[in-house]
Amino acid sequence: MRKTVIAGNWKMNMTPSATRTFMETLAPMVKGKDKCDIVLCVPFVDIATAVEATRGTNIKIGAQNVHFEPKGAYTGEISAEMLKEVGAEYVIVGHSERRTYFGETDTTVNLRTKAALAAGLTVILCVGEVKEQRLSGITDEVVTMQTKLALADISAEELKRVIIAYEPVWAIGTGLTATPEQADETCGVIRRALAGLYGEEVAEATTIQYGGSMNDKNAAQLLSKTNVDGGLIGGASLKPDAFTAIVDAANA
Repeated sequence: MRKTVIAGNWKMNMTPSATRTFMETLAPMVKGKDKCDIVLCVPFVDIATAVEATRGTNIKIGAQNVHFEPKGAYTGEISAEMLKEVGAEYVIVGHSERRTYFGETDTTVNLRTKAALAAGLTVILCVGEVKEQRLSGITDEVVTMQTKLALADISAEELKRVIIAYEPVWAIGTGLTATPEQADETCGVIRRALAGLYGEEVAEATTIQYGGSMNDKNAAQLLSKTNVDGGLIGGASLKPDAFTAIVDAANA
């Protein structure tokens, strides 16, 4: 049975002191709500504080990016081993903001995914179309290609530590949201791509999140869909009440 995963992506928000306060507020609010996994992917400088503040709780901590080399002359980058040592368990790879603003490609997404998996991290792998691709009717082709390229040379066993996040780029930070039907349909397209790569059984066991402006008001509808196994939450993950409401929807 697929596990529902509610993951927050804080992006470039929160200092370490604010992180501690947030986690101390959130932890009792989500205590015992174990029908879903709860993950918060925080800025690099917040990871150690977040790990310490959530010790003994049901909240797991992740990073928002990882480099594909173990070490070297890569100023500003962070390796998978570094993330592991400070206590991160998850990492987001291939987020649309990384692709748009920082030159991520399907090739580097694949390399980063491999590096994270090799280090024992669980990967939240992002795929999704831009507005022009949606309007041109090529969403299915785009997300299928991104999924296949990102997972090149990754085994079915390794895929057990990969969560796919469908994030329609046109719905991130815009206030727009795919309808529950659109989200379910495209998550289903991704699942069919996985079936083509690994077989039906593996595809049915893989968690596929929706990551386009899910919030406390639309979460229940989105999560009710067959192929939507959780959410990658942006702005709402910065608000304990809103994030808890999404966790509640996943536990209903």
